[in-house]
Amino acid sequence: MGSIYDTDLDRNAANHVPLSPISFLTRTARAYPEKLAVIHGDIRRNWGEVYERSVRLASALSKRGVKRGDTVAVMAPNIPAFVDAHFGVPMSGAVLNALNIRLDAEAIAFILKHGEAKVILVDREFSSVIAQAVEALETKPLIIDIDDPLAEHGDLIGEIEYEAFLKEGDPDFEFHRPTDEWDAIALNYTSGTTGDPKGVVTHHRGAYLNALGNAMEWDLPHFPVYLWTLPMFHCNGWCFPWTIAAKAGVNVCLRKVEPFAI
Repeated sequence: MGSIYDTDLDRNAANHVPLSPISFLTRTARAYPEKLAVIHGDIRRNWGEVYERSVRLASALSKRGVKRGDTVAVMAPNIPAFVDAHFGVPMSGAVLNALNIRLDAEAIAFILKHGEAKVILVDREFSSVIAQAVEALETKPLIIDIDDPLAEHGDLIGEIEYEAFLKEGDPDFEFHRPTDEWDAIALNYTSGTTGDPKGVVTHHRGAYLNALGNAMEWDLPHFPVYLWTLPMFHCNGWCFPWTIAAKAGVNVCLRKVEPFAI
């Protein structure tokens, strides 16, 4: 005879919500919309604004045909658009592929092909590498330029600039929430190893738990101020974009780790 706990207690929408770091943003934007979220040069944005930008990004990507399980790549330093992407890309159902900005065009081309990237967000400082990499691809992804005000050089090579792309998005978009916490949220690749880069997939559950583990291990207070010296492309900044959202903190973005900028 089975246990009484085996009866009428199946998992359903009333008693189970899949773990996802998207929930950190939705909660913080609702509870602390006016709290400062991003500092980058003269740019200041609060959590309400980061939420709206992320939803707009998800909407704009969806309008361009991006769907669950597609890959959206980002080639950028630690800038606000990269913070947006950690939420907006999975809110479209897609998987975030953060590219190592130190790799050459050959390695980037391999990653874009292997990861089947449908869209690339590229900071103009790295446009030359992306242009060379895309040239080697048979299927060309949509390129979106990030014209960061602190970028010192680089061309705009894409179909549309990032801020204009966000304006295509609906701030009231019903964004994607994973029905399975084992759905992929990020795709990262190894570098510095022999042979071709190897892809590593992170699921929503893993990103959620690692983000909370950061907060516990580092004993982060409420509303921490986090200086971005760790690259966001490195294991998604060890999940700290999601950790800082969970703690309603401030992302102090740095294009380069230089004494003057710090």
